[in-house]
Amino acid sequence: MTDGPRADLARRIAGEVTLSDDPGATLRKWRTDFDVSQTALADHLDVSSSVVSDYESGRRESPGIGVVSRMVNALLDIDEARGGSRIRQYARVVGAGFESDIVQDLREYPTAIRLSRVYDALGAREIVRGETDRVSGHTVIDSIEAITRLSSEEFYRLYGESTNRVLVFTNVTRGESPLVALRVVNPTPNAVVLHGLSEDELWEHAATLATIDGFSLAVSTRDIDEMLSDLRTLG
Repeated sequence: MTDGPRADLARRIAGEVTLSDDPGATLRKWRTDFDVSQTALADHLDVSSSVVSDYESGRRESPGIGVVSRMVNALLDIDEARGGSRIRQYARVVGAGFESDIVQDLREYPTAIRLSRVYDALGAREIVRGETDRVSGHTVIDSIEAITRLSSEEFYRLYGESTNRVLVFTNVTRGESPLVALRVVNPTPNAVVLHGLSEDELWEHAATLATIDGFSLAVSTRDIDEMLSDLRTLG
């Protein structure tokens, strides 16, 4: 297998599936992440959709490395035929020096767009209005992985080309840890979204800290796969 983003991504997916306690569920996760239907994947593999369904549900014996490799390459082939957006996204994350389990999406927009458009894609409710209504990109990170594994210097790189972006923390329960972490990392992004909690569950001091630092703060409970899919259409 040659080197490059596609080969790296193929190895990552295949390794995750084969080492998983539930290979079928892991296959399903990657298929939905690529926004590929069971029917489309089955057509590319020249099998019936029930075969894909049986593997994902565990009704068939766990797939061997040969089957996993075929399915992974089919997903990558379909992505390339659509323009290669998922492969490019993986390359951006890795090129920025991050593991994809920390950074779930990192994107720069061709031109600044209204913050409200990003919030619509996120299904976000704004709690504190910030000092700007346009942003130039977004970064989505797993809050636990980022806070426990990234240094202050690495946190800066989450901003990509500009701090004029939306920084989305997923896997949030109250919002205290992400907002305290941002207090020691300057400058801060222009907008922060805490994903996984409602306004009622938000840490009581969150709005105060956002107001002090001048960024927009919002919360979202939208399904994460749907959210990421819509985010990738922006710009």
